Amino acid sequence: MSKLDDNEPACTAPSCNALALVVRSRLRDIGAFSVRRLLPSTEQHMVGPFIFFDHMGPADLPPGKGLDVRPHPHINLATVTYLFEGEIMHRDSLGSAQVIQPGAVNWMIAGRGIAHSERSPDERRRHGGRLHGIQAWVALPKNAEEMAPRFDHHDASTIPVIARPGVDLRLIAGTAYGAESPVKIMSPTFYVAATLDAGASIELPAEHVERAAYVAEGRIVVDGQEFEPGAMAVLRPHGGGNGATKALLRAAEKSRVMLLGGAPLDGPRYVFWNFVSSSKDRIERAKKDWKEGRFQKVAGDEKESIPLPE
Repeated sequence: MSKLDDNEPACTAPSCNALALVVRSRLRDIGAFSVRRLLPSTEQHMVGPFIFFDHMGPADLPPGKGLDVRPHPHINLATVTYLFEGEIMHRDSLGSAQVIQPGAVNWMIAGRGIAHSERSPDERRRHGGRLHGIQAWVALPKNAEEMAPRFDHHDASTIPVIARPGVDLRLIAGTAYGAESPVKIMSPTFYVAATLDAGASIELPAEHVERAAYVAEGRIVVDGQEFEPGAMAVLRPHGGGNGATKALLRAAEKSRVMLLGGAPLDGPRYVFWNFVSSSKDRIERAKKDWKEGRFQKVAGDEKESIPLPE
């Protein structure tokens, strides 16, 4: 939801007019619970290289129940999972088996093709508990779309933390605020998990051409407009560096916000199901490969899979 706070004056400073549009989430059922989907949308296909953005939960899973995203394929993109609460077991066709916990980063580059599954770990499933986080896809530049697939896990202790008055910034991927994440990126990118105390503010990094802020919890104000959970404020693109319009984000209450963006990619990207590519023909080939069983099986999770949508 986006609105002008009755107590918040309209933005009249020279730094205003940074806001381009608002993307509002749509609910999507993934089985155990619903997610809020932001990207892609009819209003905004991508922000920088980000082409998919889901807010999972918060969901309270009862004992004996859990997340069960069966094995499925990807091409020509990287997936990134970031949790606020809970745990997810990742397995993939490279043989990776990794539990992701809050603050850590699972970064999977699909490249020419990979399959993976995401499920609640056995112990979590037995006892139940809360699951809350963000799943995003980053499209790869054309010269990296067909690279060898890889999976990288980064513990929470390796993720740079930038402290500002009333603000905690964790740099998940890319560069921002004078820091660089250890996550391997393929094009100019920034992805930051920010927590802000009530009244605290932060300027979005000016060095990136495309920028957005997603409210996961709390309320923020940008350009005199107030945003609540489920809304993504997309800023006007610019030429980079000093050409950027100043974009100040202020927390109206204690808030959790995801900051994301980067440089636009080298041409449009097409999306079908879990496939993203600069080539429609490549997506058709991936569809056929999955349907005919040519993707490698997910190690340790070989018994079932998600069929290709017809």
